[in-house]
Amino acid sequence: MSLPGKDHSILYFDGVCNLCNGVVQQVIKNDRKQQFLFASLQSGAGAAAQETIKQQYGKVPDSIILYHKGKYYIKSAAALKTAWLLGGAWKLLAIGYILPPFFRNIVYDWVARNRYRWFGRQDTCMMPTEELNARFLS
Repeated sequence: MSLPGKDHSILYFDGVCNLCNGVVQQVIKNDRKQQFLFASLQSGAGAAAQETIKQQYGKVPDSIILYHKGKYYIKSAAALKTAWLLGGAWKLLAIGYILPPFFRNIVYDWVARNRYRWFGRQDTCMMPTEELNARFLS
C-alpha cells in the first residue's frame, strides 16, 4: 500500500459514535475502488488531523473530517465530498452543494450535536476486522 493519503482519501470519524460508525460501514460497503482509509478521531492519526484542522480553522469538528488530495474537508463539505467520491447513486447527495455552506453547516451541526442522543454511543472505538485492518490508521 502506498503512503496514506497519497492515493487514498482518509475519513476521520468519531469512533464511539454509532451514527459515525454506521456511516463508515456504509462507506466501506460502497467503496468499490477501496480509495478510502479510515481513522478514528480518538487515534493518533485522528489527533494529528485535528491539530492541523485547529491551526487552519481555529475550531475542530468532533464528528467527521475528510482528507482528499492534500486538502481537509470538514462538516457538511466532508460528508458531501465523501458521497461524491463514492460515485454511483451516492453522487446525487452532492446536490447539497447548491445550498450555501452556512445553511448546510447549521443542519450538520444540529445532527452532530444530537447524534449521541439519537443514535447512541459506544464505550470504545470500533475495531476493524482483520480483513479491513490495513485500511484503518492508528
